[in-house]
Amino acid sequence: MVSEVAEDVTDPQTKVSVKERRIARDIINGGDDSFELYALGSGSDYTPFIQHAGIASLNLGFGGENAGGEYHTIYDTYPHYKRFKDPEFAYGVALANTAGRITLRLANADIIPLDFSQWHKTVSGYLDEIMEETSKMRSSVEKHNKLIDRNAFALASDPRKNVKAPERMEPVPFIDFSPLQNVMSELKSTINAYSKLDLENLPKAKKDKLNNMLMDAEHKLTSEGGLPRRPWFKHQIYAPGFYTGYGVKTLPGVREAVEQKN
Repeated sequence: MVSEVAEDVTDPQTKVSVKERRIARDIINGGDDSFELYALGSGSDYTPFIQHAGIASLNLGFGGENAGGEYHTIYDTYPHYKRFKDPEFAYGVALANTAGRITLRLANADIIPLDFSQWHKTVSGYLDEIMEETSKMRSSVEKHNKLIDRNAFALASDPRKNVKAPERMEPVPFIDFSPLQNVMSELKSTINAYSKLDLENLPKAKKDKLNNMLMDAEHKLTSEGGLPRRPWFKHQIYAPGFYTGYGVKTLPGVREAVEQKN
């Protein structure tokens, strides 16, 4: 839905779609030609909706040329915005066009336009990252301990300096991710089956029932117990990191446990 809207909104500076310009910038910065949304961390008004209540949320904005440095300062004012940020209010209008189209499309759709295939690909990517990071940690610890066993740190150091040699690290165990992998596989099957349904020709009563289920889909990703040490954050897919402020951690309970070797 967001990708389709981005195709319909014109970038004020280049006169191509905002989607085309965004993709061009991503390619220049080493990315590819896919149009992807970033994961939400914290630090804005969407936080209580997605992190606590489990309500699907979207954060929209234009930027990328220069942060400016005035954010949350006394210089974050209308005159500053008018002079330096958007003198013609062109991007203010483009943002209104983007948010307005998204709102209208959500409000007027017969079936709420959620793409679970893309969701599955995204979450599977998060799981792959954690498994890869676990393997990297294990290899790093094994290399470190081999150097300890060879007395390499002590031999390589300057004997005139009183530097304490590093100690052995606890080995990183092999973690069984198969339950989560099996669930993701089952989800892929049900998502494929859902994508083949003729939703447009469903009777109104079934459309209404389906929409109620879709509206509750994001809430299914929450846990009443919340995340370890911070029960207010209930979403199990997205959360700000315990130590990263606004920065997001995906699959946060598992990822942070692995990172902290807990």
